[in-house]
Amino acid sequence: MADLADDIVLSFHDSCLRQSDVRLLQPPNWLNDKILGFAFEYYERVQFQDFSSDVTFISPDVTQFIKYSQGDDLAPFLEPLDLSSKKLVFLAVNDNTNLESTGGSHWSLLLYRRDVAEFQHFDSSQGSGNSAPAKLLVKRVQPFLGQSSKITFREMDAPHQQNSYDCGVYVICNTEHLCRNLLQGDTCQIKETVTSASVKQKRTQLLELISSLGR
Repeated sequence: MADLADDIVLSFHDSCLRQSDVRLLQPPNWLNDKILGFAFEYYERVQFQDFSSDVTFISPDVTQFIKYSQGDDLAPFLEPLDLSSKKLVFLAVNDNTNLESTGGSHWSLLLYRRDVAEFQHFDSSQGSGNSAPAKLLVKRVQPFLGQSSKITFREMDAPHQQNSYDCGVYVICNTEHLCRNLLQGDTCQIKETVTSASVKQKRTQLLELISSLGR
């Protein structure tokens, strides 16, 4: 008999969420790649769809593959994304070193900005060790950006998490803020928008969104 406790709750384009995934939105749980992938897909398909020609959100499972692939293996995944035409590219960085499985212990956000020719790394936990996988992603993605000038890598002064489990929610919140700021002209600073209170609220908002879409 099927495990009814882990039924599919939501199928949203390429995202499929089960009960066990959705339960992770209750603190003090660490978000998995399924929840982050859903958030990125919702931003792309709904919230920021009017900017689809300018921005792309690369799902965590594809990001994990990118880290440990090279050259011809990457082309089938990255060429269809037409990154050379994008102003912004968002990638969720994970410290997992095993290509064959999901997991790891920390999430951070890597953003490519064409206007300043930079990869910007937003890490809610300083000294987490995510700089190394972020730089590896830069090395893999850079050849597909169509950028002739040098692209720099910069660690940003990002909002800091106050616990050991909210890193994934910070990635989701940071991505939303940066999209609003860079695409819609929001002038608020990231540390004014992404706070421990807003991160806590985002868990509830995502639960309500998933429930609404599931209906």
